[in-house]
Amino acid sequence: MKTLLNVVFFQALWLASVGGAGRGYWWLGLPVLAVFLVYHFAVSTCRRADAQLLVISVALGFIADSMLLQLGLLRFEQSVPWANFAPIWILTLWAGFALTLNHSMSFFQTRLAWAVVFGFLGGPLAYYVAANVWKAAIFTAPPLHVYGALALVWAIMTPLLLTIGLNLQRKVV
Repeated sequence: MKTLLNVVFFQALWLASVGGAGRGYWWLGLPVLAVFLVYHFAVSTCRRADAQLLVISVALGFIADSMLLQLGLLRFEQSVPWANFAPIWILTLWAGFALTLNHSMSFFQTRLAWAVVFGFLGGPLAYYVAANVWKAAIFTAPPLHVYGALALVWAIMTPLLLTIGLNLQRKVV
């Protein structure tokens, strides 16, 4: 049940963050993230590892999405508080993603090849939906370049963060 709720909370956060940004409500993911955090840390058996992973994920996510902006591949609607770096609503997604890594996505922690494939396909798909359905992102380069960069970033970030999460769990225990 905890795994299912982890997935549901993350999906709700994704919809609130991306849908909110696409409609001009960049802040909409913040209260959903707050509820997710309260629930998550109430039921988690690895709170310290999850908290450390959250900080690392948000920092690396900030760098990754800011890099995509700086390279001129895309831009985000509702770029609060800055236009040239990853906005708050994207950072809420990285925080929520971190909360899935040791839980609903833990299957991938010992199957890193599958994590690469999942990131390679899932990352670009999420940005496709954010851009084309919710209008929360705008691709500013040829789609092949954008999707290639997103696939590369997510094929690296997904197994990297899963491995960090597993190592943090082992270190804390």
